[in-house]
Amino acid sequence: AFAPSQVAQTTTSLSAFEGEVGVQAPLGLFDPLGLLDDADQERFDRLRYVEIKHGRISQLAFLGNIITRAGVHLPGNIDSAGTSFDSIPDGWAAVGA
Repeated sequence: AFAPSQVAQTTTSLSAFEGEVGVQAPLGLFDPLGLLDDADQERFDRLRYVEIKHGRISQLAFLGNIITRAGVHLPGNIDSAGTSFDSIPDGWAAVGA
């Protein structure tokens, strides 16, 4: 009659994702902006997919910058007015071209 009542163990949203790939000690799941607070598995999967997609786009943009600075340009014209890829300068000089 005087025994303490059992308190249900609850999990936080961050500990729910502790078994995912990429979670490492000592940080565990690194979520400094709190994007996964009160998130379910569907939201976690969506954010992971978007992060991978943006990472791949960034890698392609970096590779394109390096290749263009090396002097490699696509053949042909970039528009119907006859502007060729070779006529556009590299780096910041291309902003005003």
